[in-house]
Amino acid sequence: MGKLDGRVAVITGAGMGIGRGVAGAMAREGANIVVSDIDEQAGADTVRWLTEEWGVGAKFIRADVTDREQVHAMVDAGTEEFGRLDILVNNAWRPLGYARFEKTAEENMRIGFDMGVMSAFWAMQRAFPALAEHGTGRVINMCSLNGVNAHMYSVYYNAAKEALRSMTRTVAREWAPKQVCCNVICPGAKSAAYQRVADANPQMAAGQEAANPMGRIGDPLDDIGTVAAFLASDDSRYLTGNTLFVDGGSHINGVQWAPRVD
Repeated sequence: MGKLDGRVAVITGAGMGIGRGVAGAMAREGANIVVSDIDEQAGADTVRWLTEEWGVGAKFIRADVTDREQVHAMVDAGTEEFGRLDILVNNAWRPLGYARFEKTAEENMRIGFDMGVMSAFWAMQRAFPALAEHGTGRVINMCSLNGVNAHMYSVYYNAAKEALRSMTRTVAREWAPKQVCCNVICPGAKSAAYQRVADANPQMAAGQEAANPMGRIGDPLDDIGTVAAFLASDDSRYLTGNTLFVDGGSHINGVQWAPRVD
């Protein structure tokens, strides 16, 4: 018996990286998964992995999370396919590159807030009735140490993630009487986005691993996904409005983050 048997999760950006790891960890605990991603091949691969590895129900829904109607359809897919919705994980993000603040395009700020804040706003509003129905509602929003530590050259990302963190705390307070728990994870993991930067900045990446108190960057499934599965389970039913830094302790003294930018 898994801790999430019979429950249903909608996970955005679940085609790869941290989203895929979270989907795997929740499936391992018995949850049925709606895999949402803009990449159809990656999403289909994740669905196949979940069904073959853990035998759970899984459905792929292609969604551009900057489009409200597509977000609503994605959320609705959980109840339509599996009859309920217990868990919402807002994770999707598409990198927009790095730039100094004075060179950051206004359009990137707008896209960043649509991806990082409005997508979660739309999804959470749409999901609320289903999340509140069984007393098992969980919202897990993926934020970032980039915003907490003010990493350079990604102001659109940092600002959006910190806005999402504030929104999560507000909703946690409002939804607590309905027993819907809302929490944030700030992960440190070898996602596809991290690996792209690491490949382009190998010395910086090596320094980050060496500076991490645990001496490594986390695994999306076994380090990040397991914490998300805990937050989705009854074990966390009295925990809401919190930010969990799942990063091997790298947030304690901050992380050096200075990729090469013109």
